[in-house]
Amino acid sequence: MSVDPAHSLGDSFGLPGDLFHGSTSEPLTMRPNLDIFEVNIQKEVKRYWGEVAQYITSVLRTTGLSGVEAEELAIFPGMEEISALMYVNLYRKESKYDVIILDCAPTAESIRFISMPKTLDWYMRHVFPMQRNLFKAVRPIANRISPVELPSDSYFGNILDLFRRLEGVDQVLEDPAVTSVRLVTNPEQMVMRETQRAFVYFSLHGMTVDDIIVNRVMPPGVGSDAFFAGWRESQQRVLGEIETYFQPLKVRQVPLFTEEVVGMERLDRLAQAAYGVDEDPSLALRTERSYTFEKTGEARYVVKLHMPFAQKGEIGLFKKNDELVVEIGSLRRHIGLPATMIGLTPRRARLEDGYLLVELEASN
Repeated sequence: MSVDPAHSLGDSFGLPGDLFHGSTSEPLTMRPNLDIFEVNIQKEVKRYWGEVAQYITSVLRTTGLSGVEAEELAIFPGMEEISALMYVNLYRKESKYDVIILDCAPTAESIRFISMPKTLDWYMRHVFPMQRNLFKAVRPIANRISPVELPSDSYFGNILDLFRRLEGVDQVLEDPAVTSVRLVTNPEQMVMRETQRAFVYFSLHGMTVDDIIVNRVMPPGVGSDAFFAGWRESQQRVLGEIETYFQPLKVRQVPLFTEEVVGMERLDRLAQAAYGVDEDPSLALRTERSYTFEKTGEARYVVKLHMPFAQKGEIGLFKKNDELVVEIGSLRRHIGLPATMIGLTPRRARLEDGYLLVELEASN
């Protein structure tokens, strides 16, 4: 399943036809036991977002936009990611597939994708009830004097229905026995740095990275001139850094092929280069959770978060009600605390062997 807005999954399998493969907007069988699917947001809006899209479209039309323009602008960021997560949850509950592989976008879009369940959960718990009740109270008066009508209660009902379709998907994503992250990188300094940041961000959001795949590695003997020799030397240096940085994870190398990897036959060759003939790629290679809660004494606990590559000055930390809030770079993660830890106060925090240890104790 592709959750990349560029939707090149059909291109990877060499599907003929139009530039935008309409056939992949529903699961398309490529061979026995293998379907591909690219989320088509236009279809998903009609299928699941009816009331929400209808209201946003009506508001945009009051600004003078035409119907078509208003419908296009009514597709706001996050709709595609939430739609994909709903399918993941649906297929899991139906046990329709043995394995679901999500083809994610580059780092920024992928982080938005995996943060959606927690973001929506926070909104539904802290904002949605108040907002729905407020609009219900003021709607009769506001609709008489406002040039734009407030959304009807069916709008909020649509949001509630979407949330219910997502319930439980965050536990699925954060369970290392069920879900793992495979990071694909290139043997280049800048790309490696982005992969390191992705590792930190996925760990911060409770997901377990269990494999690193380095793509487009120049094989031995490629070219003898200075141009290719320079590239190969640079790649070998970066490969050494990748092996060191990501220990103890396995780092797989996929060679630069002599032709573009498009179509089933070439994809099979790539799979064999990455995983060999006998290894099962669907098996989880690492089942350690990215964060845990440990009791260290009477009314004393430690929250342990896997934060590889993070530096002391890059991390922000505070407690808000029943959540521990961790900030790194431009990201913020709300970690829900167990009931036994809600009344505790953070006392100390330290980085140790790639882990952030936050000590919480009872207030004096």
